[in-house]
Amino acid sequence: MANEWATFGADLHLDLRGAAGLRTGLMDALREAVRSGRLAPGTRLPSSRQLAADLGIARNTVADAYGDLVAEGWLTARQGSGTRVAQRAEPRRGAAAPAGSGGPRRRPSGGPRHDLKPGTPDVASFPRAEWLKAARRALTAAPHEAFGYGDPRGRIELRTALAEYLARARGVYASPERIVVCSGFVHGLMLMGQVLRARKVREVAVESYGLDVHWDLLARTGLRLPALGCDERGTRTEDLAALKGVGAVLMTPAHQFPLGGALPPDRRAAAVDWARTTGGLVLEDDYDGEFRYDRQQVGALQGLDPERVVYLGTASKSLAPGLRLAWMVLPRALADEVAEAKGRIDWQCGALDQLTFAEFLASGAYDRHVRAMRLRYRRRRDQLVAALARRAPDIEVSGIAAGLHAVLPLPPGTERSVLRAAAWQGLSVLGIDAFRHPSTPRTREGLVVGYGTPTDSAWPGALEALCRVLPGE
Repeated sequence: MANEWATFGADLHLDLRGAAGLRTGLMDALREAVRSGRLAPGTRLPSSRQLAADLGIARNTVADAYGDLVAEGWLTARQGSGTRVAQRAEPRRGAAAPAGSGGPRRRPSGGPRHDLKPGTPDVASFPRAEWLKAARRALTAAPHEAFGYGDPRGRIELRTALAEYLARARGVYASPERIVVCSGFVHGLMLMGQVLRARKVREVAVESYGLDVHWDLLARTGLRLPALGCDERGTRTEDLAALKGVGAVLMTPAHQFPLGGALPPDRRAAAVDWARTTGGLVLEDDYDGEFRYDRQQVGALQGLDPERVVYLGTASKSLAPGLRLAWMVLPRALADEVAEAKGRIDWQCGALDQLTFAEFLASGAYDRHVRAMRLRYRRRRDQLVAALARRAPDIEVSGIAAGLHAVLPLPPGTERSVLRAAAWQGLSVLGIDAFRHPSTPRTREGLVVGYGTPTDSAWPGALEALCRVLPGE
């Protein structure tokens, strides 16, 4: 019996110090744990036998304390369900004043009814059954050393599968030793920022429209971030030569985020030529390269020069951001430096998810899932375009040949009012100005509409709410 505490089920931390008696102290400790919210409603408590062994007290003492707390309404006890924390009503902080109280009126809380912000897929469509099959196969075949600390580059099984897939599907020149697996694009960009600073790079050019979270991350490493201009053909990469002191450029060439165009061949070549001439690097963010609809697939820029382009990809759009799986395909001269920087921080990402994703890729399940989602997102895109043609014919939607979002240009001076109207409709959507680099003049207005996030059942309502707030509706 001396070691039973090590073999029983769930643990429960309780502080019984200062109690007048064991039973009273136990009841007070449980009440406080529930009152403070540390034990949430529905939480299953250890059995009386288990808790008695853990606390070193008599089982009858625990059973009597449980019984009294059930009688008081703090706990519930049902045959076969054990003892649980009761579903007690708890006061909410900052609750709106009731009607007639004279307090301020507030809109109902709980978030928007419809989410059309770009950057997130339909997570309800995550292929749970196929992923579970892949996880079982991967876990069965996993070597014992997979559960150790491992290589900071990531599991060799995943890097091998990624090398084959990226070469086949995205035109990337890859080999397992050049790939570093990371937990999301931001993680990879953080590592690149550290390596660039260690290499004495002081400036990284960015596109004039993009994500401020990426810019802020690079800025926190001490890098300056001049912006490249853009026009109707996309980012003006020919202007790189005039930016003295720039050692790298961060770009989304296959599908510019958020404006939506593909970088034309001459400007792709200009970016690579600049990198070759100056010894600089192109950081290619291929965030949604798998999703193209009515155009030929645009291959990765990395294929033009694997030694001057760092390719960054992610499973966040194709599968789910919650997986926290991304990858970098690096020039040979950078691979060891980036792996060393990653090893200093967290060593490696979760081995089981890496092994599962490797199996998911190798079995063909990933290709099947991407094709299915491509069809689903294209239907949504087509429904969006058709609805706008009926309800707001003056809006010429753009950026729709690929990806999970569309750009809806708005007349000058209307973006902010449309966003306010959207908020009152319970519609979460972002304007183009939210993505503008601070040094870029405010010359564009519009909405950046993500059509990946809503579930199939929620999409019609979200589309209707969007059409109601557009000018001319």
